[in-house]
Amino acid sequence: MEKIILKVDGMMCMHCVHSVEDALKQQEGISNIEINLQEKTVSFEADAALKEKAVEIIEDLGFEVK
Repeated sequence: MEKIILKVDGMMCMHCVHSVEDALKQQEGISNIEINLQEKTVSFEADAALKEKAVEIIEDLGFEVK
């Protein structure tokens, strides 16, 4: 497991934060999710192989991962 940090554009409110957090919680293997709305970052612990899956989950919600 490693800490993965993603920069996410489009998160503007707590509803956005909860949407991303809830979606990531449903993915087995992702834990310790932390979202910083001010810095627009999402961090979590997971195997490196799950990084692309997390990006897909976030982008499917309508946000852009950079």
